[in-house]
Amino acid sequence: MVNPMSNKGPVQQEMESLLAAAFPDANFLLSNDSASHHGHMGDDGSGESHFSLSIEWAGFAGMNRVMRQRTVNKALGDLPGQRVHALAIKATAPGE
Repeated sequence: MVNPMSNKGPVQQEMESLLAAAFPDANFLLSNDSASHHGHMGDDGSGESHFSLSIEWAGFAGMNRVMRQRTVNKALGDLPGQRVHALAIKATAPGE
């Protein structure tokens, strides 16, 4: 499941595309939280600096929380920490 918002910026679109490719059959919701961080540290004025991700994927079974977050960050390449200031990740396996 991809976020149904129609006004997605290029960074959010790229993130969703990378997530869909890296985590086949995953259910995820990527939310742009940048508006609530306007004027805070890390706000670059692009409107795409802070995101929240909730992702459920069978491949996370047997992984601890840190491994799951590292897997997500690896799939997103240079986006976290370079073009995205903050990404809150909630990664679960089905049934958790």
